[in-house]
Amino acid sequence: MMSGLPSHLNQVVPMYCFTAWLPACVMTAILSLNGIATGDDAAPESLPTPPKKLFQGKVVLVTEALEERGIKHYPEMKDQVALETPDGELIPILSDWRGRAFYQDERLRNRKVELVGFRREGLPYLQILMVFTFNDEGERTYTDYWCDICSIPMYEIKPCECCQGPIRLRFQKQDLPDYLDDAPSAGDATESP
Repeated sequence: MMSGLPSHLNQVVPMYCFTAWLPACVMTAILSLNGIATGDDAAPESLPTPPKKLFQGKVVLVTEALEERGIKHYPEMKDQVALETPDGELIPILSDWRGRAFYQDERLRNRKVELVGFRREGLPYLQILMVFTFNDEGERTYTDYWCDICSIPMYEIKPCECCQGPIRLRFQKQDLPDYLDDAPSAGDATESP
């Protein structure tokens, strides 16, 4: 039994979860101290984050959307995804920590979605912060991946970051965040194409 842990973790979290976690923490501490020891305390400039907005539609493969419009394309575009808005606009999705799931998981494509995110000036890409899908009854659900062993959320398909076990796609009924201006309530969501 490990001391200092809540009793429920002593029973359900495998020991290898901690052996995988500990080296990562040590490495993070070393890298952090390395920056301090060398006097390298100047962090790279980061761009200010634009306001978060609600984007609605369905996520599609760009190649399929182009074919539907009769536009010729080449194989290099085969894995790109975009949000197709109710007006028919295609907004490419950035493959980052949150958008990557749409590239990996076809279950998230070709279905009605509401995405909380932002676009940077001069770039066409949508950076996604939150994903909402709709169940068969039309109810909004917050969508992510979940490890049942470690009880941690994840945002792309891969083994659990803690125990390296399997994860599952998770849907939780949830309203949109309050900070969104003019966001529709769960019953007011508009239809997507």
